[in-house]
Amino acid sequence: MLDDRALLTAWQGGDERAGRTLVERQYEAVVRFFATKDRAQAPDLIQQTLVKLVESVPRMPQDCNVRAYVLGIARHVLYDHLRATYQSAARIDFRERSVADLQPGPSSILARERQTRLLLQALRQLPLESQLLVELYYWEELTGGEVADILGMPEGTVRTRLRRARHLLEQAITRLAESPELLSSTLTDLDGWAQRVREELRSA
Repeated sequence: MLDDRALLTAWQGGDERAGRTLVERQYEAVVRFFATKDRAQAPDLIQQTLVKLVESVPRMPQDCNVRAYVLGIARHVLYDHLRATYQSAARIDFRERSVADLQPGPSSILARERQTRLLLQALRQLPLESQLLVELYYWEELTGGEVADILGMPEGTVRTRLRRARHLLEQAITRLAESPELLSSTLTDLDGWAQRVREELRSA
């Protein structure tokens, strides 16, 4: 089976079948990316991201991490969408404002497990940049360097902000937990949350 870089090279050489295979491989990561941001508009945002991916293929370095590159496109699509949708969003600092700030009200994400629901709710309370950091690093298992490329900042800054984001996530869980037992069980198993949330989003 060809890896992503080999498929990209083939696609750039005119192999449309390789292109379709590569897009299919990235689809789930893009779906996860938008599922916790604006689920109602997610289909359109996913489509925009994939269109921009196709348009950017001739410019993509052949040695790039394709998933990181695609998620970088998704980030730009998301920010453009938020700025166009919400009044004065163009002036909002995404390092400080969360999805919940821009979309007040109960989350539309349905989760079967109380822990998963709590984690998703807490994640949406984070400043958007912090939410992106946590998802890219823990969900998509990208390296610090790859996350740095997506966010356009030094790797050292990414690692510092990731530690802060993790701390903010724990604080949000503490605020939202309905009981001491739920709080304890969630924080104790926080390192296993990514796989559970990924599976929940896949089945939703």
